[in-house]
Amino acid sequence: MNGFTYYSPTKVVFGGGSERDAAAEIRAFGGSKVLLVYGGHSAEKSGLLSRVCRTLEEGGLQYRSIGGVKPNPRLDLAEQGVKLALEYGADFLLAVGGGSVIDTAKAIALGATHPETRLWDFWLRKAEPKGSLPVGVILTISAAGSETSDSAVLTNQETGEKRGLSTAYNRPRFAFLDPELTFTLPKYQIACGVVDIMMHTLDRYFTPTEGNELTDELAEALLRVVIRNGPKALEKPDGYQAMSELMWAGSVSHNGLTGLGALTDFATHQLGHELSAMFDAAHGASLSTVWGSWAKYCYETKPERFARYARNVWGVSGGEGTEEAALKGIEKTVAYFKSLDMPVDFSSLGIGVQSKETLRELADRCVFRGERKIGHFRELDREDVYRIYRMANH
Repeated sequence: MNGFTYYSPTKVVFGGGSERDAAAEIRAFGGSKVLLVYGGHSAEKSGLLSRVCRTLEEGGLQYRSIGGVKPNPRLDLAEQGVKLALEYGADFLLAVGGGSVIDTAKAIALGATHPETRLWDFWLRKAEPKGSLPVGVILTISAAGSETSDSAVLTNQETGEKRGLSTAYNRPRFAFLDPELTFTLPKYQIACGVVDIMMHTLDRYFTPTEGNELTDELAEALLRVVIRNGPKALEKPDGYQAMSELMWAGSVSHNGLTGLGALTDFATHQLGHELSAMFDAAHGASLSTVWGSWAKYCYETKPERFARYARNVWGVSGGEGTEEAALKGIEKTVAYFKSLDMPVDFSSLGIGVQSKETLRELADRCVFRGERKIGHFRELDREDVYRIYRMANH
């Protein structure tokens, strides 16, 4: 086992109706003036938002709210939230929603603590966070894992950039995980969530690091559980068992546990971010679109790793040769995405075949105009990224 530092301070409260204790948890973490962050009309139509507000009122907490968070969370709304938090004097952020809502709340919490710093500068690495307001979460979709992670993603619509920021200050203080809150999700969102959970695990699992037996087997077990329960959740979205397994898997997939002691890759996420930024594609859909192309481009770097994945996750026969098993694992993963009605290339994503100029622009943005390379399983430069996009461009 290789060395690591593991820090996962988020208190997780799991189970049906657990969010009723939100006010008590906020008070326990010192909150009294809450800024409630939520997404679109679903939280209002379902009655969840009114229930949360009532819980806060009954708990003796003051609150204000900001809604309208969209997928691929926008910088401009986060900036509006910072202004509101400062004017109101908020001392706690409560996110009611999925990854985009949670990431927006994290951004507001950072911005309100650094009112003299331009918010986007943190995501550009031009400024270093020194603190943050506390954030709590009531999760409504199993996907991003942001409820237990140290990361937050924002999209700058003015520049067309989508970037992530990881800092310990982004860790939520608590997360209420009530699977019943996911029962009304559209099937497309459930499928996107399944892909996102898998990718948070696969982007850690495909690593050049050797010797992390327990970490590897935790990742493999999580993947098997998600693969098994994804179709069940789509068939019966109000089924507690499958939805509860996905919800917990989503949190564990992104709290750092499945990558301990290893170099993480996350090239697929970087490739997907640029598709989301340019075409406003759903995050999970952008990941399934590029993963197969990334895998086929990179598997020869370490085919035995892909063969292990194929055998331990997908049950590919041990009698297969290393390369044959590796390719079968990739094929089974892509076929699984298709079975969920998730895109696996540009056409099925709905953006059509793109010009070489567009592919070059995507690649250029992905490597920050040549300022970086991406990935650790195989380090990818601008030309590598272009070739992967080209492989998915059909």
